[in-house]
Amino acid sequence: MKWSYRLGGWWWLGLAVSACPAKALAQVPDGYDAAVVRCESRDMSWVHCPMPTERGVELVRQLSDNDCIRGSEWGSDSTGVWVTLGCRAEFRSNPPEPSRNAMRRVLRCESDGRLESCSVMLRGAPVRLMRQLSSVPCREERSWGLRRNEIWVSRGCRGEFEIGASDGSGFPVGARPVLCESKGRSLRRCGVSVHNGVQLRRQLSGTACVQDDSWGWDRDGIWVDKGCRAEFSVN
Repeated sequence: MKWSYRLGGWWWLGLAVSACPAKALAQVPDGYDAAVVRCESRDMSWVHCPMPTERGVELVRQLSDNDCIRGSEWGSDSTGVWVTLGCRAEFRSNPPEPSRNAMRRVLRCESDGRLESCSVMLRGAPVRLMRQLSSVPCREERSWGLRRNEIWVSRGCRGEFEIGASDGSGFPVGARPVLCESKGRSLRRCGVSVHNGVQLRRQLSGTACVQDDSWGWDRDGIWVDKGCRAEFSVN
């Protein structure tokens, strides 16, 4: 579930797994398996795809022109998800309940082309780009950065920024999943702060994703080209 509200001119975004009271800074559970499972009904047939379902399943992206309606074209049982009547889609298991030991603080900050500032109490805490929302690249010190108790964005950068701990312990441990897709075989950048590398987690395209040829990374994010569509793990 997502929630957002406007405070002092800025949009705040929350990510939650239950209907909990909203807080200014979202707390997001870390360490759960966010892998997406693709399940496809070809020729209108019934197909079953194994995946964890004990906490429930959500449809994250429909791939077919045919409808994918829960209960008629897709559903789940104790061992996986099923599809029928031409439904083709990607599904994901719901995350576990939040843990007090692994929380993320996330702030959404957006530029419409102009310089914008989003106030947040940092107290020396580190900040990194968790997810780029704009088609325009978000690059640190070029189109986003920090000042005392605020994050600034410019040049059309729109993103979700993660705020680490101010006690020097940094960010929660665990890789961050990022979906990056080259559509129309064109080059695309997906902004995310990279510290210790990127791994290709799951290829979604029929076109091969080959590192340094159709995908790669630098400190400002991941790039894909030549029709490569994939999920990546960012460390």
